[in-house]
Amino acid sequence: MNSTKNNTAKKILVVDDESEMRLALEATLEREGFTTVSAKEGEEGLRRFQEGGFDLVISDVKMPKMSGVELLRAIKRQSPGTEVIMMTAYGDIDNAVETMKEGAFDYLLKPFSADILVCAVNRAFLLREPAAAPRRPAQAPGPAPSILTQSPKMRELMAYVDNIAYSKSTVLLMGETGTGKELFARYIHQQSPRAGKPFMPINCAALPEGLLETEMFGHEKGAFTGAAQTKEGKFQLAHQGTLLLDEVTEMPLTLQAKLLRVLQEHEIDRVGGREPIPVDVRVIATTNRDIRKRVRENLFREDLYYRLNVIPVKLMPLRERMEDLPLLARHFMEVNCRANGRAVPRLAEETLSLLQKYHWPGNIRELANIIERAVLLCPGDTLLPAHLFFDEDVGATDQPGAPSPQIFTGTLQEMEKALILKTLEEAGGNRTRAAQCLGISIRTLRNKLNEYKNLSSY
Repeated sequence: MNSTKNNTAKKILVVDDESEMRLALEATLEREGFTTVSAKEGEEGLRRFQEGGFDLVISDVKMPKMSGVELLRAIKRQSPGTEVIMMTAYGDIDNAVETMKEGAFDYLLKPFSADILVCAVNRAFLLREPAAAPRRPAQAPGPAPSILTQSPKMRELMAYVDNIAYSKSTVLLMGETGTGKELFARYIHQQSPRAGKPFMPINCAALPEGLLETEMFGHEKGAFTGAAQTKEGKFQLAHQGTLLLDEVTEMPLTLQAKLLRVLQEHEIDRVGGREPIPVDVRVIATTNRDIRKRVRENLFREDLYYRLNVIPVKLMPLRERMEDLPLLARHFMEVNCRANGRAVPRLAEETLSLLQKYHWPGNIRELANIIERAVLLCPGDTLLPAHLFFDEDVGATDQPGAPSPQIFTGTLQEMEKALILKTLEEAGGNRTRAAQCLGISIRTLRNKLNEYKNLSSY
């Protein structure tokens, strides 16, 4: 540990009901050059804090009379800019997580080393030294344009996300596949003081253990066969920014232990490296699994779960925000039409009705894919039920004379052919009626039919 010469100007309040712990904390901090004052319980700690002059507070969570959480709230009401580091025993981890939501800078899990304590203290002061990023001016209520919603529940969620974006704490985004977890992670980064710094995603499910380790932490030249040069890992590349650990529950247990150390000590070890490298990174993790179940099955470390789950965010599946479906469907139509340089077709009421009947197991991602296919298959000015191809059967449409949506996986040309043949079949071979259902001219239909070889009956 390296003492900082000007640390004597920094005054730290230590609050803990265990006398031996207070003495150990004071001794460690004073060795580093800090000035310390101690209190043996929360009420005394608050009185001393109100006397003024403290740059940082370190407090235990569980204390008689006034708890550490109550002390934190009182300090934040009086001095919102004062950083507070909480300490907790393993059994009190849930309370520690709650303190992060109340504005604590960090929490230390007892027992911890002197190095971890000093690292947390120095990081708290380091992040205060640069001019604080100005807070955004007040904005009109509602989500940012990048996340479209008119759902009251989603608006509540977005307000919560806006509030936690300025925190330094880790975020755990939970939700089914296709609910937009990476989009939310990018949104949180963009709304944070780190917005101008790197946003680095890592897909933990896509890489084998050896490659994932070097992708995260980097490696030194010659660390292994093929390591022809030094490689910086994503943690180092994301310094002062945000790192997204996508599908973190797929990470091997050996790497989970190394990730836990990074989150606790804020430094990385490159593969083959000799010296730890300090990093300042805000971590956002995502999962589409039941992470508590993974912990019970011993597939995910419980201590890492608590480190990641400081600020949990549960994303709603599309079926629970169906009022957003028309908005999202039209948005995806506009995006795909712009990409193809064509006018945006009208979304027929019967088409919207069919979309609203579907249960959307793939959520927003599935909706985006279905709309993209439908736009490509719609040559006319109206998007009809016949243009929809679902991954699962949703039954026939209620509209008389309109063809049912099909379950199909294949090339676009094969899908187009299947759509035309099915529509013509349901129209009883009537080309004029089939063309109307497809939203194309009779000439276009005739030209398409001439391309196919097995149409002798029509």
